[in-house]
Amino acid sequence: MQFIEPTLPAFLAHLKNLSADKQPLWGSMSPQRMVEHIADVLHLSVGKYQLEQLIPENKVEKAQAFLKTEHPMPKNFKVPFATPETPLRNQSLDEAIEEFSNAWKTAEKFFEENPGVTTLHPSFGQLNYDQWLLLHSKHFSHHFEQFGI
Repeated sequence: MQFIEPTLPAFLAHLKNLSADKQPLWGSMSPQRMVEHIADVLHLSVGKYQLEQLIPENKVEKAQAFLKTEHPMPKNFKVPFATPETPLRNQSLDEAIEEFSNAWKTAEKFFEENPGVTTLHPSFGQLNYDQWLLLHSKHFSHHFEQFGI
């Protein structure tokens, strides 16, 4: 599978094709919930949210190796920190996309100012900047495919 280049312009080019009434091809997130979810992952990457590691330590290496493969993220994958019932925090899809854009810029600045730092992803363990980029590319591509954008 071809994943989207992990850059803000590349991601925004896809998000401009998303409308508030777009129905997912699978899953139950609304377009705005999905955008807020991918913004949450950016917030997570800079340590704004502190979640527990869900994956056993002896499986982290294999999980991180998955990020380098051409295999897509599984459809309908459930995690306790991202549910369709999570309340929306923005007034509109456009505001959610603005939050996403700002979160991307914050993450870029964070990793630029903190070279070599790692932060925790509950399902992949401690990730450095390059690993987060792989995750974002694979994860965001997954959700953009979910909405056909």
